[in-house]
Amino acid sequence: QVQLVESGGGLVQAGGSLRLSCAASGFGFGFSINVMGWYRQAPGKQRELVASITRGGSTNYADSVQGRFTISRDNAKKTVYLQMNSLKPEDTAVYYCHSQLTAWGRDERDYWGQGIQVTVSS
Repeated sequence: QVQLVESGGGLVQAGGSLRLSCAASGFGFGFSINVMGWYRQAPGKQRELVASITRGGSTNYADSVQGRFTISRDNAKKTVYLQMNSLKPEDTAVYYCHSQLTAWGRDERDYWGQGIQVTVSS
């Protein structure tokens, strides 16, 4: 029932910007979001954490995107955003939205979006 839907990807030139959005739906009473974040995976590479934000608002970024990317959230809309500035070709990857939820104050559950392509040309 829980679903994460990404949007905002595409093709941009190096130095450009994109804003990714991830809307969560399908959960209500008994569920709370512990953390939401963005991962990415380039061809032939392992999936890596890009940025995350906890329920308390604490953020974490990969060193490779520090200072260029900003993660934010809108709790009312159950949406997390990733503002990507000064994009580089090495940022090219499929970006995945991730959410860890606590169900009924006990069980931690992880959910993933389908992924969205971000391509940065040089």
